[in-house]
Amino acid sequence: MAALALGIASAATFEESKAQDTKTVAITYIVEHPALDAVRNGMIEGLAERGYKEGENLKIVSRSAQGNMATQAQIASEFAGLEPDLAVGISTPSAQAVKHALKNTPVIFAAVTDPVGAGLVESREKPGGLVTGTSDQQPYEPMLELIKELMPDATKLGVIYNPGEANAAKQVEDLKTAVEPFGMTLVEAPAAQSTLVADAARSLVGRADAVLLPVDNTVVSVLEGVVTVGERAGLPVFASDVDSVNRGAIAALGFDYYKMGVLSGEMAADILDGKSPADIPVAVSDSQDLYLNATSAEKMGVTIPDDVLAKAKKVVR
Repeated sequence: MAALALGIASAATFEESKAQDTKTVAITYIVEHPALDAVRNGMIEGLAERGYKEGENLKIVSRSAQGNMATQAQIASEFAGLEPDLAVGISTPSAQAVKHALKNTPVIFAAVTDPVGAGLVESREKPGGLVTGTSDQQPYEPMLELIKELMPDATKLGVIYNPGEANAAKQVEDLKTAVEPFGMTLVEAPAAQSTLVADAARSLVGRADAVLLPVDNTVVSVLEGVVTVGERAGLPVFASDVDSVNRGAIAALGFDYYKMGVLSGEMAADILDGKSPADIPVAVSDSQDLYLNATSAEKMGVTIPDDVLAKAKKVVR
């Protein structure tokens, strides 16, 4: 009887020890769309490659804000109550909300264009504090060169963005300067929420020669509406994330967001292993590929030369 009791006690101790070894990672993202979904899936893969496997020694709590900032703040507060070992914010607003709510918890951000400007880190090289992560910032010149190659006469470039999203607002400010050497000016069409994006696209008809969509979660979540306007009005639509090409944008030069997620997962594993976020520099994926949508190009009145098609990693037809 005593041996049985000892066996039960040992089993209980083992289960308690096993539970204590389990790490909790809380992940939130501002809205569901392919790029952010790819980051999340890649992050889980990156953690698994480092030995943190969901259902074994890792518990993942995942929440989408469905594009609503109030909901995002509520999710961040919920995470604070959970006291996870690590919190993850995929997108700028998600990362900002998590950092604000979880004062004493390590935070990883992903798919954030300007982490310094967003107030997430002190610098890319030395983040400081409890926050670090991956950035999707990329040079604008290659994309602008591509647009001018496909549309030599284009002088007015439209941009649809949410001015309330720091990430997007920063890109637009940078683009204003970047377009000048290409003989273009920027035509802005702000949309504070996803329901206004299609109207913003229609407002560019007759005012812009082409549209370049920044990495903006509000806009990308309803990309199909912009593509429809572009096809009907013969207004070429270009994007800054390659997933948007599958959904109808003519072209994009961008990162593989799944690979970015894997990189973020590896950084998360470093933190779970005991490394301080302050000592982990902000990382940027080194891949930048050309994706083209030949069908959309034809519908929007753009001819893609054979040499450009030959350079593409993927051509949607």
